[in-house]
Amino acid sequence: MPEKDVCILIPTLNEGATIAQLIRDLRSEGFNNIVVIDGHSTDKTRELAEAEGARLIVQKGKGKGQAIQEAFGTLDNEYLVMLDGDGTYLASDVHAMLAPLFEGEAEHVIGNRLANFEPGAFERLNLIGNKLINRLFSMAYRQHLTDILTGYRAFTLDVYKSFDLKEMGFEVESEMTIQSIKLDHMIEVVPISYLSRNSDAATKLNPLKDGFRIGKTIYRLARFHNPMFYFGMIGTIFILSGLVTGTYVVDQWFKGITRIPMTVLTALLIMSGFQMFVLGMLSDLMVSMHMEIMRLLRKRDKSGKH
Repeated sequence: MPEKDVCILIPTLNEGATIAQLIRDLRSEGFNNIVVIDGHSTDKTRELAEAEGARLIVQKGKGKGQAIQEAFGTLDNEYLVMLDGDGTYLASDVHAMLAPLFEGEAEHVIGNRLANFEPGAFERLNLIGNKLINRLFSMAYRQHLTDILTGYRAFTLDVYKSFDLKEMGFEVESEMTIQSIKLDHMIEVVPISYLSRNSDAATKLNPLKDGFRIGKTIYRLARFHNPMFYFGMIGTIFILSGLVTGTYVVDQWFKGITRIPMTVLTALLIMSGFQMFVLGMLSDLMVSMHMEIMRLLRKRDKSGKH
């Protein structure tokens, strides 16, 4: 297996408690090309990484998303494995992550943490949020990938160079998955282990704030992939609002009170809701045609390369 063509990418921010052991574990698995891209840690993360022989890049901006964008633009290895430096992922799982790439069965491999996680690895709120976000993703993109928020991923060179990432924070995992679906990459989900966080390694994730931003990103990007879902949600809100105001108007009418402004508002809300559904159907038709044309063009390009 071509381990020499593999680069291990580790985005870090104050991972001094775990980074050295992770690099040693990766080396023991036969991987020596290890790149740490650090987001201006205030502890000894950088010193420890360099002491273990990793190549260090200090990112120019801030945020995990920006670090990944910078790394993807810098690296050019045939295979790239990305994992967090907080010690929650096993280095030994890297072989399972790479196997589908080496065998040509996938171009983007997603490590499923939910398949095997230690007690306490997920806080209850995080686990519920993960499941809700994965359900939203499945509805919006018509694919069930189990764990789209995982930080353990593997890519071929063509895939990570094809990404045009914009998100600067933790939303980047969702954005990579969405772009892979949009670009028709072969995606495979591989079960991995997920460990409890080291007591000295504080999490940077805010479950409510970051969960909301991730959900917003999934919904916002859906308008380019599944407009029926995007506009259908807006239409549903309008219609439900119209039913609420309509119920009030009818109740008042039975009491002998005519609410003309509320009646007009009810009609506008319900009509606008149906118009959103129509717009969603028309947009969905156009997007489906565009995606089919792009799929045929990519298929032709791949055939030309071979």
